[in-house]
Amino acid sequence: MHVPDGFLDAPTSVATAAVAVVAVGASLRGARRELDDRTAPLAGLVAVFVFAAQMLNFPVGVGTSGHLIGATLAAVLVGPWTATLCMTVVLTVQALLFADGGVSALGTNIVLMGVVAVWAGYGVFRLVLAILPRTLASVSAAAGVAALLSVPASALAFVGLYAVGGATPLPLGSMAVAMGGWHLVIGLGEAAITLLAVSSILATRPDLVHGAAGRLPTLELRTSAVSA
Repeated sequence: MHVPDGFLDAPTSVATAAVAVVAVGASLRGARRELDDRTAPLAGLVAVFVFAAQMLNFPVGVGTSGHLIGATLAAVLVGPWTATLCMTVVLTVQALLFADGGVSALGTNIVLMGVVAVWAGYGVFRLVLAILPRTLASVSAAAGVAALLSVPASALAFVGLYAVGGATPLPLGSMAVAMGGWHLVIGLGEAAITLLAVSSILATRPDLVHGAAGRLPTLELRTSAVSA
């Protein structure tokens, strides 16, 4: 849902840019607790995957586009703080090099996809995970549900910003219907991809999945007694 230049008025764009700066600053500090020598390379791979997934765009409303976000997948794999940084890097590269999303709207896009989508998705993930059995399969299921809900949550956050500072003649009601309806459909696709991706990684390297912490099987070292 890349927002272009001029879609929101200047005060709203400045406000979201300020929020984005604060969020990125906090994420730089928080990511120190999530990354280590094992997980840092995975963060890079997550950013590459999100970048590739977001390159497929289709129009949703006047001047806006819909696509997979990948925020919940990133949060579950590498943690929410690191996920916010990954999304920020992806969105910045897209805006500066590919004109995907406006430069003046970069703060808005970071807030929508790097903050709202990440943290709404991760919050739902933790909530669902708390009521499911303590198995690795529950991690995948919770990730899928969270991904489904994170996409329309981000879309509705945009509708809220548009209600405050929309700078186009598109009616708010039409915008809400278009954004909410299309992004609910996108959420279904995102849920399926997130569930499959998390399941695949859990099957091979569950120790690399941030959201699986505390649910990994405990290995016991047993030694046989040697009789004299």
